[in-house]
Amino acid sequence: MKTADYIIDKLEDIVNIPSPSGFTKDVMEYVRKEAEGLGYEAEYIQKGGLIISVNGAGEDTLGLSAHVDTLGAMVRSIASDGTLNFTSVGGFTMNSIEGEYCKIHTRDGRVYTGTILCKSPSVHVQDDARTCERKEKNMQVRIDEEVSSKEETVALGIQAGDYISFDPRFVYTKSGYVKSRHLDDKASVAVLLGLLKEIKDQNIIPSRNIKILVSNLEEIGLGATYLPADITEFIAVDMGCIGDDLNGNEHSVSICALDSTGPYDYDTTTKLINLAKEENIPYVVDVFPHYGSDASAAMRGGNNIKTALIGQGIHASHGMERTHRTALEATLHLLLAYIR
Repeated sequence: MKTADYIIDKLEDIVNIPSPSGFTKDVMEYVRKEAEGLGYEAEYIQKGGLIISVNGAGEDTLGLSAHVDTLGAMVRSIASDGTLNFTSVGGFTMNSIEGEYCKIHTRDGRVYTGTILCKSPSVHVQDDARTCERKEKNMQVRIDEEVSSKEETVALGIQAGDYISFDPRFVYTKSGYVKSRHLDDKASVAVLLGLLKEIKDQNIIPSRNIKILVSNLEEIGLGATYLPADITEFIAVDMGCIGDDLNGNEHSVSICALDSTGPYDYDTTTKLINLAKEENIPYVVDVFPHYGSDASAAMRGGNNIKTALIGQGIHASHGMERTHRTALEATLHLLLAYIR
């Protein structure tokens, strides 16, 4: 199987495993088994992330990361009519999830389906159906069970603190587009699995040791606050934003020079730019003022490292996202050039 096909195949698998921040055990176990199946050592760290190790020729260690945690929600309370009030996990607009199918995950392992709706959901009934402000207190989850009271919902085992995951609706089109929720950042997790596959298949010996952190709390700003002490340089593989006043697109790898926490390491970022030029990899350089990453979290955590940020361009980030096969390939090829 071509590595690009492998990446898309793995991406479909992992976006369909629910994993809002803090609820990532199942998807993390999938990634662990996949990495070990390719012949690499993988071990969990105490905060729930995964470290995958690759032996290289040098003595120092390059860190790479991507995060499997996604946007989601949590039950805040149960309303008197049996519907659920919720609070957000991660940053997104209510408009982007209105009408979305979802799952409710109880603490005892039961899973129920539902739909996220405004509390004035019908133009045939509510005068303010069009004008009601889409914010948390005006939203609800309608459960696909015969419930009409708080007591009946409680009897299902649902309680405050239960996670709510969103239906990703993954589609890979004939024209090469991948559209789905949670491409941020499961697309990068799939790319890093593709990198491991390439290292194995091509018998590549990296110029130095590599430790890949698959993080589980990035969407709430805590993903890579801890890193193994031997990592001296750290590249977060996340997403490139697309929109007004930005250079990114769905066919290139974005190299971020600065995000909301400030500029990334000048020399590491310049090296990535020069490699993209030398290898004829489609790339852009961009600035993301409303963005944070595992690399910025690692700096806040006090790690003594150089940092950089790259990722495939993704349209409509934190909404119904989309990227293209060529952007995934560009990200993979830049990583391959860098580790050599």
